[in-house]
Amino acid sequence: MNTTENNVPVVLVFSGHDPSGGAGVQADIEAIISQGVHPATVITALTVQDTVNVKRFVATDPNLVIEQARAVLEDMPVSCIKIGMIGSVVLVEVIHSILRDYPDIPVVLDPVLVAGGGGSLADEAVARAMISLLLPLCTVLTPNALEARVLAELAGGDARTVESRGEALLEAGADFVLLKGGDEPGVEVENWLFSRHQPPRKFSYERFPGEFHGSGCTLAAAIAGLIAQAGDADIGNAIHEAQEYTSHALYHAAQIGHGQWIPHRLFWADSPDEGEADSDQVTRIH
Repeated sequence: MNTTENNVPVVLVFSGHDPSGGAGVQADIEAIISQGVHPATVITALTVQDTVNVKRFVATDPNLVIEQARAVLEDMPVSCIKIGMIGSVVLVEVIHSILRDYPDIPVVLDPVLVAGGGGSLADEAVARAMISLLLPLCTVLTPNALEARVLAELAGGDARTVESRGEALLEAGADFVLLKGGDEPGVEVENWLFSRHQPPRKFSYERFPGEFHGSGCTLAAAIAGLIAQAGDADIGNAIHEAQEYTSHALYHAAQIGHGQWIPHRLFWADSPDEGEADSDQVTRIH
């Protein structure tokens, strides 16, 4: 046992609790651990949800969120911050104040507005607060199609095309914008990466049948874990590898409940024979 030096990277997560274990903080924990990184979690909301939909949620007391976050930040060497469901404008303001105190820590923001089943997890006021307070401090933004359209329009940009949405969200302050295409029509899933210093890049992946609970959480948390593991020198590579990991997690997903399939984020822990047999079955085009 090494008792003199700690080289384990840490990701601080702001996320809601999902009792089904498919999304939210549970998805974040599994995805971050899968990158060889330690997750430290701040619960922003308690939800009542299953694999079908969100029934309701209660945002965490702002003082408790502050105390949770500062307890971790004052104790551990946090290498990246991942933000998921926030729950209220006040909590956006709280998280903003914390990020301002730690400007050198990269931030991955998954701007959760709607659950996979369609239930609302944030209103327009929360979305506007994200744009004004969090996007200017955001390293990587990972909206799905609906979230990208809403945020681009609220930011005063053009939401009609992928390119205009990406540019609008870069203008709003994010350093990198990964527009997820899982909810868009098409034979393949097309994700688009926009950044300030490189042309847009398309990632195409095999589209698996069914719908998934927690796929967005999985991707954003994996990005955060990989940034924490390797530093922020090559964020583009971290985004690339996180998509590869997420594609495999979706390929191995299971329909545990009556609704959406839950990604198998710990697929790498399956038996070696099974992992080798499945490793080449996920189609990836770059």
